[in-house]
Amino acid sequence: MEEIRMENCTVSSLYTLSETIAAEVFEGVTYPWEVLPKISDAILKIGAGLDPERFEKRGENVWIAKSAKVAPTAYINGPAIIDEDAEIRHCAFIRGNAIVGKGAVVGNSTELKNVILFNKVQVPHYNYVGDSILGFKAHMGAGSITSNVKSDKTLVVVKDGSLRCETGLKKFGAMLGDCVEVGCGSVLNPGTVVGPHTNIYPLSSVREVVHANSIYKKRGEIAEKY
Repeated sequence: MEEIRMENCTVSSLYTLSETIAAEVFEGVTYPWEVLPKISDAILKIGAGLDPERFEKRGENVWIAKSAKVAPTAYINGPAIIDEDAEIRHCAFIRGNAIVGKGAVVGNSTELKNVILFNKVQVPHYNYVGDSILGFKAHMGAGSITSNVKSDKTLVVVKDGSLRCETGLKKFGAMLGDCVEVGCGSVLNPGTVVGPHTNIYPLSSVREVVHANSIYKKRGEIAEKY
């Protein structure tokens, strides 16, 4: 039986690839979650080719742009790339396998693990972002998190109405398209995909696919932007 393509979840429908240093890892990929197991190797490959005039290698497999601002209390474990003009604030915890884009903000007590943050992403206050990809200018409000493992530990399935896609992944947080706004205190459940220019109301529990240019109020109540 031929697989039905989930058009709202493709890389091309969610992301502007010119807005990440990691564009090459998306080559030949249909859905962005296919990239999650490749992030570590991609960082090592990209890092090895970075201009030493612009990037400094600190510790094992950690490349930090000389123009980036990194608080002395932040912790960065490799492999990781912190791109130009990014800001890593007080007590940020980057556990590894993380790409932080140009001008992005990783805030106080925010934790990252196995992620790609496109340019100008903001995760500025008490966020957890794991096994996720956040598109250009995506913003997560204070206390909003990605939940990256199902409570029953089964493999994550992406659902868009009657369409289903078996990901084969046990750990999968959220795929946020360009310019997504996530309200404070929200939880993005495993397998969540949010289309570009969509707003998520504060204190939401989001699962499945939310289409582009929407306002998510609660499950079953999603308005289209005009």
